Amino acid sequence: MVQIKLPKDVTWIIEELRKAGYEAYAVGGCVRDTLLNRIPGDWDITTSASPWEVKKLFRRTVDTGLQHGTVTVMLHHTGYEVTTYRIDGKYEDGRHPKEVIFTKSLSEDLKRRDFTINAMAYNEESGIVDKFHGMLDLERKIIRCVGNAEERFGEDALRMLRAIRFAAQLGFTIEEQTEAAIIKLAETLKKVSRERIQIELNKLLLSVYPEWIKGVYQTGLSPYALPNTEEFLKKEVQDKIIFMLSVLPANLILRWAGFLSFCGKAEEAENVLRGLKFDNHTILFVSKLVEYLPQEAEPEEIKIRCALYEMGEEIYQYYLKLKQAEILAEQEMLRQKEEQELEKRKELMEKGVVEELVVEETEGMKQQRERQRRLEETEELYHKIKERGDCISLKMLAVTGKDLMEEGIPSGERIGKLLNQMLYQVLCDPSANKKEILLKSIRESEP
Repeated sequence: MVQIKLPKDVTWIIEELRKAGYEAYAVGGCVRDTLLNRIPGDWDITTSASPWEVKKLFRRTVDTGLQHGTVTVMLHHTGYEVTTYRIDGKYEDGRHPKEVIFTKSLSEDLKRRDFTINAMAYNEESGIVDKFHGMLDLERKIIRCVGNAEERFGEDALRMLRAIRFAAQLGFTIEEQTEAAIIKLAETLKKVSRERIQIELNKLLLSVYPEWIKGVYQTGLSPYALPNTEEFLKKEVQDKIIFMLSVLPANLILRWAGFLSFCGKAEEAENVLRGLKFDNHTILFVSKLVEYLPQEAEPEEIKIRCALYEMGEEIYQYYLKLKQAEILAEQEMLRQKEEQELEKRKELMEKGVVEELVVEETEGMKQQRERQRRLEETEELYHKIKERGDCISLKMLAVTGKDLMEEGIPSGERIGKLLNQMLYQVLCDPSANKKEILLKSIRESEP
């Protein structure tokens, strides 16, 4: 019998329910992740006890969703969701059941779940309860719906996107009938809120296999999940973006900026993100990175300080990482193209069309290597600027608006212009960022 080491609190909750005469199991993603040697994000418990019976048994509880049978039991500052076995009623909006019927049958509860790998339960007495061969699908690395795939997706359209997300997180493939049902029912994703779609896309892009973003397009979900992004379907664009995603750190802003870099314009990236109801901070950073990415890194201290001022230091740091990913991707595209050309030449040589095989580095690859060198030099200079503490913003300027007013300059637009003038002076020559030097330059320039 397969054994799972449950956390002490989970074991205690299950035992308290069982001592009171109820069934109780750890269920769903926590069982799946433990079997895969992954650390579960949280532990959910399913039970034959009603929500009100659960509330009577435990001292500290939160009414998370009594109508759906869920009570959160609080232990040691951690919440554990305890949900009553249930049968979902008819789904009328493609997202939520019209009603929930509590049941005493674990099998009925597991039957309503999305995928076989999420429909397993466990307690120390019974071991793994696996009614739908989830263990086998874990071994085969397959995402497969519980029962009829069209019915599961008809109940909750978001499950289609979740299938792709799980494949990305786990490195699995989607079972044939499950994929066919996604393709058939793709249009029903429009019933799902943009916020819920955003959450799934975030998890997908932050996964170990972000290249599964292709699955959103291959299954026909993209018009409803990522409208107005058809440019991604071009092979050369897709190959480049997928490679960029594979080398970028798992950071939300970087991965979205890498994915949307094919937009080319900040406004287009902003429209995609606003459509997904992103927060203003993420929209600003990603759209700015899409705007700045076409700019080449220039290893000159003055230009780096000006770029830091224009972009802001945080965006500039993201820009360097994104630029590195872009250069690596373009080098990879060239390498693949050169390999294809080499194969063609080999075929011609074997046929006697050409006498010898000459392999030389192309001009395109030389240019990419030069871009790489300049980027590395730019990064080195940026770190020197950072270590020295060079002024790169008005906040770091040695003179303030108050200082200028004490010099007799009236408040207003003139103050702002003078501060920007001094900042430009300091960006060009950091040693000039001294109060006496800057005020002297103002006195000499003022009539």
